[in-house]
Amino acid sequence: MKKTKHYHPDAPLLFSDHSRPVSRRDFISSGLRKGAGVVAGASLFSMFANPNNAHATLSPDLEALRASCGINVQGAGKIPFISFDLAGGANIAGSNVLVGGAGGQLDFLSTGGYNKLGLPGDMAPSIANPNADQSDFINTELGLAFHSDSAFLRGILEKTSADTRSKINGAVIPSRSDNDTSNNPHNPMYAIAAAGADGSLMPLAGSRNTESGGNSMAPSRFIDLSKRPTKIDRPTDVTGLVDVGDLFSLLSQSDAVAVMESIQRVSSQKLASVNTQVTRDAVIKDLVNCGYVKSADLADRFGDPSTLNPLLDPDIVGPAGIFSLAEFDSESEFSKTSSIMKLVVNGFSGAGTVTMGGFDYHTGDRATGELRDLRAGRCMGACLEYAARRNKPLMMYVFSDGSVASNGRIDESEEGRGKGEWTGDNSSTGASFFLVFNPNGRPQLNGADENQMAMSQQIGFMRPDASVDTSSAPSANNVNLLVETVLLNYLALHGEQGSFTGLVPGQGLGNNTLLDSLTAFQPIVTGTLNQV
Repeated sequence: MKKTKHYHPDAPLLFSDHSRPVSRRDFISSGLRKGAGVVAGASLFSMFANPNNAHATLSPDLEALRASCGINVQGAGKIPFISFDLAGGANIAGSNVLVGGAGGQLDFLSTGGYNKLGLPGDMAPSIANPNADQSDFINTELGLAFHSDSAFLRGILEKTSADTRSKINGAVIPSRSDNDTSNNPHNPMYAIAAAGADGSLMPLAGSRNTESGGNSMAPSRFIDLSKRPTKIDRPTDVTGLVDVGDLFSLLSQSDAVAVMESIQRVSSQKLASVNTQVTRDAVIKDLVNCGYVKSADLADRFGDPSTLNPLLDPDIVGPAGIFSLAEFDSESEFSKTSSIMKLVVNGFSGAGTVTMGGFDYHTGDRATGELRDLRAGRCMGACLEYAARRNKPLMMYVFSDGSVASNGRIDESEEGRGKGEWTGDNSSTGASFFLVFNPNGRPQLNGADENQMAMSQQIGFMRPDASVDTSSAPSANNVNLLVETVLLNYLALHGEQGSFTGLVPGQGLGNNTLLDSLTAFQPIVTGTLNQV
């Protein structure tokens, strides 16, 4: 019997039935380029804060000037948001997150449908264990139902504690999108920013130097170029965002801050006695004065390089960290994810995207896809666990451009795990999903009973043959409306879903009754995060 070869998670994927890669997105989807981690900022001095109060306090006279000078020390107080852009058309439905009919995730598909989703008959979630009177292939440890052998799930479980998992819930959105194209407006970053998400260090974070900040495009109606992402692909680039000058090589942090405070006071006194002979004299004085205040504030909060560096964060790297030093040093996807989650979870950035390439894995085997999904799951789990360690809520969204399907042939290799080989692109099997971590306890689904809650957890549904029913939800066959659905659910977590129609004039999701049916969870935040 011919032994099937699988590809290393970083190996490029090129197929004879695909055109030669020519664009940046083509190279990312095939795995020829990394989906590097990036961050974005509109201006330097509006970018800095430490929500964990790890910095010293400025002197009272300068502390009072922070707000008047427009220094944002707390961010916008919205729920941190991280998305994973799995470039190339990854499998999400069935073999990872369970997707069912109109009754929800456990309204099971046909055996043939699961076969198309890469699950042979003896691994279908509808098969019950007669000894336990339940399926061995359903795992609801994260609230959202996953296949028990999901590679995403295995990676998430590896990086999260049991306590963290008990405070997570999620929803899945069956949805078609074109395969292997740059024209999918999947990326929700600008929409999340329009909802008020912002950071004290930057408004958004994204994984590519593109208009959307990721591999997929952003819906044009939400784009705000003042928040356009800027590329960072390693922890040193994160720390390089802040330059406190040479004073810190001569003095301690506290002494350097004191010097800068003294400069501000002297300058303020001099300005008070000078008339610039310019009509807008007061404006000029304010600009100069605030420049010194901002410099002192910058030194106060970022003079210690460990404030931003994920490598120096013991919750991320080290004996008690999410990643060991060996993992962090050897796997660029881990260091990239760590850079994004450090910024977003701590409120330095309002939202961020991690782009991971090479998910066009219909290579005639199963192992290639399993290994890539497992690594992606570890990165997802790291974000959730870091939010837990920082006692911050998090909404994590996972999407891909298109999807894959199986013809039922089995990969019996160790990494193939006896599942169906991925043999081709198939946009009809597509889905996206989101997970929500709430430090105060598992988010509660909308609905008066278990049946209604089950339908809230799956927005739209699939036909028995595992193809998206395109009439089941506005998002099922329209990627722009998929982003609107994600935005609606982000607002709902703050109890702000009533502002959706005003925020998105001409929105395509329908009236208030329909909006309620597209909203998964009850609010977990009222007001700002300072009130969580």
